[in-house]
Amino acid sequence: MYSNPHHTTDLSKLSFLITGGGGFIGSNLTEYLLKYKAKKVRVLDDFSNGHRENLTEFMDNPAFELIEGDIRDIETCKTAMEGIDYVSHQAALGSVPRSINDPATTNEVNISGFLNMMIALKDSPTVKRMVYAASSSTYGDSQALPKVEDIIGKPLSPYAVTKYVNELYADVFGTTYNTDVIGLRYFNVFGPKQSPDGAYAAVIPLFMQALKDNASPKINGDGEQTRDFTFIDNVVQANVKGFFAPIEAKNEVFNVACGERITINYLWESLRIAADSELKAIYGPNRQGDVRDSLADISKAQNLLGYKPKYTVREGLKITWDAFN
Repeated sequence: MYSNPHHTTDLSKLSFLITGGGGFIGSNLTEYLLKYKAKKVRVLDDFSNGHRENLTEFMDNPAFELIEGDIRDIETCKTAMEGIDYVSHQAALGSVPRSINDPATTNEVNISGFLNMMIALKDSPTVKRMVYAASSSTYGDSQALPKVEDIIGKPLSPYAVTKYVNELYADVFGTTYNTDVIGLRYFNVFGPKQSPDGAYAAVIPLFMQALKDNASPKINGDGEQTRDFTFIDNVVQANVKGFFAPIEAKNEVFNVACGERITINYLWESLRIAADSELKAIYGPNRQGDVRDSLADISKAQNLLGYKPKYTVREGLKITWDAFN
């Protein structure tokens, strides 16, 4: 992975902070920046959600630095930004079901933590731009397809509320304090380093683990709900291009996806066939707070970021399956 660069800027003179760098997306972005010789890659993570093993391979790299800390502490956020040029804010509590079960903690991390990062950014004398993880959950109950950035509905979960509030804070800080922030609305990201463990694991690693264990996976609803699955390399590309995007992209929000959708049933069948398995899925009730259909219009990201998905879902699934086994 990352055999072709997504940037033209010399990274050797630049320092980056990645919050949530022990997580799935953050650790892949860390890998990319170190591969292309960034001057410094500093990770801030409290490992409540991320995994230390995602960072093990970087520990001996002199350009890598780890700060164990919580974004809910503003002084930690300010310290982490010292001497940094670009920030990638990936730290968050994901998962719709988790937010329904524990809305208070989701709010503390995703809203209070984000606000701390915005205040630290406002006060930083060195940071040029912060790119942060927004979410396609912001589209809520909007029935329009494909999803266009300016048309959203009502949130369907506490998690969706928190991610929308992030966008509101980013916009207000840009107007009030002239901060430079770019939001990336991720659509169902998957790839290597995504964990199948835990109650809130994503569907693709859960399916892969089921095939590995020969244990039938559970599909919520009828499986005909659609998603715009997005391979991790495409997401890393969007983040890197976001760092160096022109001024026209400042304080904007962008869809990050492939611009194609497949059903959960098709996803399961594709993986089952790839694994040469006869395993059958078990169907359960619809999951509360889930969006029925999702498809992104990625033209804004293409036009302002120069984003161009390199991997289709099928190509990404093969790489992910090979890495998983």
